[in-house]
Amino acid sequence: MEASGTAAVPARGQARAGSLVVLTVVALLLAGCSGPQAGGSGSGWTTQAEPSTGAAGAPTTAPSATTPSGGMPGPSGEDGASGTASAEPRPAATAATWKTFADPARTVSFELPQDWIAQSVQPEDGTLPGALKIEVKKPDGTFMAALRTGLPPSTAECPEGSRRPYTVISSVPVSPGAPAGSGEGTIPPRVVFRVIQGYRYFGSYGITNLVGGAGNQACELRNTVRGPAGKGDWSFGDLVALRAFAPDEKVAPAKAFDTLGAAAAYAGESPDFANVQRMLMSLEIKN
Repeated sequence: MEASGTAAVPARGQARAGSLVVLTVVALLLAGCSGPQAGGSGSGWTTQAEPSTGAAGAPTTAPSATTPSGGMPGPSGEDGASGTASAEPRPAATAATWKTFADPARTVSFELPQDWIAQSVQPEDGTLPGALKIEVKKPDGTFMAALRTGLPPSTAECPEGSRRPYTVISSVPVSPGAPAGSGEGTIPPRVVFRVIQGYRYFGSYGITNLVGGAGNQACELRNTVRGPAGKGDWSFGDLVALRAFAPDEKVAPAKAFDTLGAAAAYAGESPDFANVQRMLMSLEIKN
């Protein structure tokens, strides 16, 4: 007989008691940030998905984000952001012809696809004197990005309980062509595409020189560049700040994805993203 809680061992034979439990540890290898990489034909302006980073461009430990089903993101671009370049050929990722937009005073300029529309509009209340706001749309009216200058500094508080995991999908350094301040909490300006986890993965692109958040967690991710003293901040992207939206809130112009893999595919394969990335990287602002 077998007593409660005690394994029975036969008197004869070589049977073994108990069972063998095997623990498999999956190591996520993080690579440092890099510039654009060739991922296929015609994709020179589209970078592959990059590893998770705490600051936009500073490698850190991968975030402890979970997929909507509760599983951990995969290590090879399945649901995670640390995938490798696809061997599959990609279609041409950028517009065939480009033009240059400049405001009447020629204080700002940038390239955009020939059929896209750039239009100066009234800046929001609270901006500094001489501030600009320029919206960029596709021919069908789809909003793609806005350039805003003269923004007041933002110091929104972020209680620990309100922080959400975020992941840097793409991060590309920007050549000096626009003023950027320095100091604590800043990095060299980069064109980034990042997602923050809510009931879905919400993504946004833009230029920033601000650290996202410690430990890959933040209340919001700002697509802003801290400008020189007295000049105000500026922003060029789809949103000034990205956060996790509530189910009853409007998400656009931010993007929403079911998985991190879908967000990485957007950054790696979407012609719209490739066009936006080139446009953002061409920005020049005169002091």
